[in-house]
This record gives sequence, C-alpha cells and structure tokens, in this order.
Amino acid sequence: MKIIPCGSVATKPAPEAYFTGRVLQTPIVEKEEPARLRALLVQFEPGARTAWHTHPLGQTLLIVSGAGRVQSWGEPVQEVRTGDVISFAPGEKHWHGAGPRTAMSHIAMQEALDGVTADWLEKVSEEQYSG
Repeated sequence: MKIIPCGSVATKPAPEAYFTGRVLQTPIVEKEEPARLRALLVQFEPGARTAWHTHPLGQTLLIVSGAGRVQSWGEPVQEVRTGDVISFAPGEKHWHGAGPRTAMSHIAMQEALDGVTADWLEKVSEEQYSG
C-alpha cells in the first residue's frame, strides 16, 4: 500500500498549447509500466477548455464539481454537470471544458499506450465552443 499525502503532489497550470483559458492540473495516478493507468484532477475556470484531442485507449471523465461542456467531432456540444461520467472511445476526437459562466472540475482517466495518453490537435474555436 502507498498513501500519497494531500498536498504532496504539486498542482500546475495546464500547457497553453493544449488549452484555452486558465486550467490547473493535479496528478492523481501515474503508474509505471506494465500498468498504464493515468488520472488527473483538472480544474477549468469559466470558458476554459481543452484543444481537440484523441486518446489511443480512450478516456473516462468524472465531473466532480460545476458544469461544463463536451463535444465529439461531428456531434453537437453537450452540457455536463457534477456526477456525470463521460466515456470517449479510443481515437474519438473530442474536447471538454467549463461552461461560459461556470467553473468545472473533473477527474480524467486514461491509459498510456507506449507512454502516450493523448494526441493533441487544433484548438477549439469560439464558434465551436458556443455550439
């Protein structure tokens, strides 16, 4: 058993290349090979969001606070809120983030394939975000 004390893992700003707006990330799980699980607490300020991206082995989000938006390529923007669980299939192009006037936090869970958890693409435009 390993206990990771609260506050012992640093929260960091998310990379601007992959996000729009202020986003903070706190690692939860970073398992060593052969395990592949990775999990992060991601906190989005209102209007903040990821860029379009995919995950080689898919991704699951658990919304832990607030309300936000998610979208898969070619589908309409959908509203999500605390308690919702969102599952993206391997290779499914998508984005996720806070609502325009509400913050949102989620736990993002994905597996690494050859060390890669995400393939980052173009940023989400204001028009795409607004739906």
